[in-house]
Amino acid sequence: MSETRLSFKEMCAKFDVTPRTLRYYEYIELLTPEKEGRSRFYSSKELARMTLILRGRRFGFSLEDIRQWLLIYENEGTDAQMCEWVALADRQMAELTVQKHQLEETMAELQQLRDETAKTLG
Repeated sequence: MSETRLSFKEMCAKFDVTPRTLRYYEYIELLTPEKEGRSRFYSSKELARMTLILRGRRFGFSLEDIRQWLLIYENEGTDAQMCEWVALADRQMAELTVQKHQLEETMAELQQLRDETAKTLG
């Protein structure tokens, strides 16, 4: 059974990212595709890493946090990576909670100003 390999173009399409984004992820060593001449091919390992990268971005982690977290797996294994994941998730949850409260306050203020303005219109 042969391993899945996607071309550069297929990788961009599968993950709905621009070529520039994919090249940047390679540049900062988040991904390391196999190279054959000028072509790049992405193994199932790289597909899994890309899934984790995009999930991390969606959760608001910096690319450097994601890069460091992925390196832990390579250097120390799964248990160390999972421990770091818990710490990163806790930190991000705290940050998102602060942002949520700030957003709720901003929305309440906007609603109040909107309502006051609407009242003056009659």
